[in-house]
Amino acid sequence: MSEKILIVEDEKKISRFLELELRHEEYEVLKAYDGRTGLELALNEAPDLIILDLMLPGMSGIEVCRRLRQAKESVPIIMLTAKDDVSDKVMGLDMGADDYMTKPFAIEELLARIRVAIKRKGAEPAAAEVLRYQELKVDHIKHQVQYKEDIIELTKKEYELLRYLLENKNIALDREKILEKVWGYDYYGDTNVIDVYIRYLRSKIDQKYGVDMIKTVRGVGYIIYDE
Repeated sequence: MSEKILIVEDEKKISRFLELELRHEEYEVLKAYDGRTGLELALNEAPDLIILDLMLPGMSGIEVCRRLRQAKESVPIIMLTAKDDVSDKVMGLDMGADDYMTKPFAIEELLARIRVAIKRKGAEPAAAEVLRYQELKVDHIKHQVQYKEDIIELTKKEYELLRYLLENKNIALDREKILEKVWGYDYYGDTNVIDVYIRYLRSKIDQKYGVDMIKTVRGVGYIIYDE
């Protein structure tokens, strides 16, 4: 059975173009031209992946994404936008988007990212239930991060980045590898988004609790040493 992809895009020419390309690749396609209809289809039709525009009438793509994650929907979301700014990327990813593409984009790259996202969803290995660093505990079953008795509120991408660093303690991870593993695709472009998320984690953990957990490896990336 072919995978089902939901396109939520108010520009009808772009929506039709995407529909034709996806049907040519033998995907089943659903379409919505506004955020509220897109959210309803996402909740009721169980798509395997959502292509979601950032700027939508009725309800923004950011809000659609936020509500889907609140409803515990884990469907991969690729966000589209005409804006090309790190802050827009971070906003979409913070709300739970898995990927981000800026218009105009090459359809071949979008199709490649769709294949990776769907394959990744169906082949995720079982993760360790609990990871620890000193007094920090990351509980995969509860999807919860705790320092001593404090519960630390992290966004979806902050949580996934922290887990990836902890799962690879004592290994210097370069930014491209982090993007590939945490965001689930080969990213060709600005890696500043990783530095932004590292700052978020350091603010919420290292600086708040006076620990030196996430270390910078100059010219490479980041590492957590096994204490």
